[in-house]
Amino acid sequence: MTSNISCPHCSATNKVPTERLSDGPKCGKCKQPLFQGKPVDLSATNYQSMISRNDIPVLVDCWASWCGPCKQFAPVFEQAAGQFEPRLRLAKLDTEAQQAIAAQLQIRSIPTLILFKQGRESARISGALPLGQLKQWLMQNGVDL
Repeated sequence: MTSNISCPHCSATNKVPTERLSDGPKCGKCKQPLFQGKPVDLSATNYQSMISRNDIPVLVDCWASWCGPCKQFAPVFEQAAGQFEPRLRLAKLDTEAQQAIAAQLQIRSIPTLILFKQGRESARISGALPLGQLKQWLMQNGVDL
């Protein structure tokens, strides 16, 4: 079985044997690593490919630079990326820089975490969570960690 994985560098879709996801796969187009152990910054350029062209779930942290709880949560989210990849793609959306996407997602408060599966929103939670609580929430929402 293969999984489609969108490259965080060039947005190309890569077919990777599912059992080889943790073997450090590289993009067939740009040769960069498909997983970096850190969240991917979302922009108008890569948002659609990151959300809709990944067979693994994608967790998006919607944040802003002026938000205190967002700043406190950032290291937890970074740590989660290191722990949960390649079973989960973590991405960050700066709601100030990407206002059109934030509006499309109907972000009302930050930080807001949105879990996407197969390109569709499957769960959402607002507020900063400790790592253990984040992991528990993900597993409650069907993410196999």
